[in-house]
Amino acid sequence: MEKIEHINYIKSPAAKVYEALTTREGLAAVWTTELIVKPELEFVNEFDFGDNYGTKMKITELSANKRIVWACIESDPEWVGTGISFDLTEKDGTTAVVLKHFDWRKLTEFYQWCNYNWAMFLLSLKSYCEDGEGTPYQKRKF
Repeated sequence: MEKIEHINYIKSPAAKVYEALTTREGLAAVWTTELIVKPELEFVNEFDFGDNYGTKMKITELSANKRIVWACIESDPEWVGTGISFDLTEKDGTTAVVLKHFDWRKLTEFYQWCNYNWAMFLLSLKSYCEDGEGTPYQKRKF
């Protein structure tokens, strides 16, 4: 099994980063403007990237200001059955965010492309939390 793993440091409290990763407002500013999300355990978040299929992530773990875990139940076939976690650790007003996208069946070109895009996701999250403006999919030029 393959795993994507990134870390980024955001000059913002963990509570703000957690809110950005669990609310409609935050995820719309950071990831995609087309979404249905609710910060509730077992809720199935829905994300649309205009790619002719929806991405559905079931929330399997929520620990306020510390950890979020999603299980992918619908998306590109390579994503279905994978999981995504966000671990947050705050120190002196800066939050370390460790993003893991785990249980990939194999390393493919799509895996490599997603690896790059998760790094861009963290950059968007950092911009949103620090400066108030992220770069959702619909506004990306990279």
